[in-house]
Amino acid sequence: MDLFKSLTVVSLEQATVLPYLTFRLAQEGMQVYRLEHPVYGDPNRLIGENVLGEERMNAYYLCINAGKKALTLDLAAPEGQEIFRSMIKRMKVDIFATNQLPRNYKKLGIDYDSMKALKPDIIWLGLTGFGPDSNEAAYDPILQARSGLMDLTGEAKGDPQVLGIPLPDMGTSVHGYGALMKALYQRQVTGEGSCINISMFESSVSWLTVPITISVLMKKTITRRGNTHEFFCPVSVYKTSNGFVYVALGNDKQWKTMISQEIFQSLDKPQYEKNAGRIKDVENLNKAINAITEKHTSEELIELFNAITVPISKIKTVPEVVGDPLVRRRLLYSEDPKTGTKLTLAPPPVMSPFIEKTGGKLSFPPRFGEHNQKIYGKLLGYSDQDLARLAEKKVI
Repeated sequence: MDLFKSLTVVSLEQATVLPYLTFRLAQEGMQVYRLEHPVYGDPNRLIGENVLGEERMNAYYLCINAGKKALTLDLAAPEGQEIFRSMIKRMKVDIFATNQLPRNYKKLGIDYDSMKALKPDIIWLGLTGFGPDSNEAAYDPILQARSGLMDLTGEAKGDPQVLGIPLPDMGTSVHGYGALMKALYQRQVTGEGSCINISMFESSVSWLTVPITISVLMKKTITRRGNTHEFFCPVSVYKTSNGFVYVALGNDKQWKTMISQEIFQSLDKPQYEKNAGRIKDVENLNKAINAITEKHTSEELIELFNAITVPISKIKTVPEVVGDPLVRRRLLYSEDPKTGTKLTLAPPPVMSPFIEKTGGKLSFPPRFGEHNQKIYGKLLGYSDQDLARLAEKKVI
């Protein structure tokens, strides 16, 4: 059942935080139109290798924009706002989203009150760095620094590090996705739209569940510890004869099972019987474990730990992750009808009925203003001459 196929999303988007959210909505089957300035466009279109040999279709942009349609429009121009208002009404837009700075909302005619006047039941979403009352600029690493995520990442005696993925971007997108689904349910029940404001900073801080509670309750410093864990041991990366594995024990029973194995029996000592004792001597214990694991292959250790149901994993590279059977069957794909270029896209957290129906295939990321003719010409009734004039004036 294509539950969301009738829903239309218009998103004034750029960079990562909002494009990733609408990428998720496109995976549900929603009709997503990404709206960009006709001159500047989305800066991410210009980032990464130019794999297609075309302007504004660089590799970084291709990763999270499949399944969408693209329009260009200057909302600062009076004619642009006129087109926008007509578009919202004629397209019967269900969701409008933006990651513009709040100071631009009213000027561009995209504030919630203006949008609600056009469509009373519209669901409006604004993603900002620090909330609707702040116009402070924010990129993902800045949010990682300010939210404490960076202080929690890295070696214990080393510098703070950024995460391997942009969690403030991606995490805020996930929170936005949940808020939109709740708003859609509310509208279905009450007929009312919603105004949703989500701060990337607040979203990022919300992940600090243990650090905030423990640090305030116990007046204890919670900071980066490298690959070890604050409260459990052994939990770390260990060298093998042909690579690295990560082992994670969550209780004393698992420890007892581990040291019952012949290769680890030398670690069966009274001071290590309880987790507190192991934590107390974590540095020496990890050295002792490493001295054992480096004599065995990753595959041997994985087979051993899996047999005794103790969590372990090889430290996989991205290509190895792509080849994992559990990942490979859920990957998404997109093929460019123009060049034949094929994209392999990250899998969704949950396979939607729409994705299952399409076999994991999404339309290719849209070119700059690719759907102007379809919407402005066919739907809104602008003639070719009108569109040419608007393009010359850089309104579209």
